[in-house]
Amino acid sequence: MIKFVPLNEVLSLRSKMLRNGAPEAECVFPTDQFEGVFHLAYHVDEKEIATVATFFPQNLKNAAGTGFQLRGMATDHAYFGKGYGADLIKYAVDSLKAAKADYIWCNARTSAVGFYEKQGFKIISEEFEIEGVGPHHVMILNLSSNRPI
Repeated sequence: MIKFVPLNEVLSLRSKMLRNGAPEAECVFPTDQFEGVFHLAYHVDEKEIATVATFFPQNLKNAAGTGFQLRGMATDHAYFGKGYGADLIKYAVDSLKAAKADYIWCNARTSAVGFYEKQGFKIISEEFEIEGVGPHHVMILNLSSNRPI
């Protein structure tokens, strides 16, 4: 089941999958405090969370329309390849379309580009390095049929 959750419910998986087990306090993003931010979690049962992601209103530089940035998407190793991440993206897309957002964008780890491409995201940058995290690409998913990518 996918549901909106408070920040504290995404931090454990962020720590485990994105920050090499760093203390949860070090896994809080400044954008977690933005007005309009929301966190999603795919619960496989009452205790286990398979996938998490955070979305916040943030327009991409030089992009027209209303954008949301996706950050901190993580799937536990035990749930790789089972479709939980794709389902969570679809849920976010439906929610953001209902909110009249025009696009979702992210700084995608190079290792995750294939996953995002399967969800319809397009690469719009050269590869770049985020210090301490690794190589990334900016990717975008168009939510509005009236807005060119």
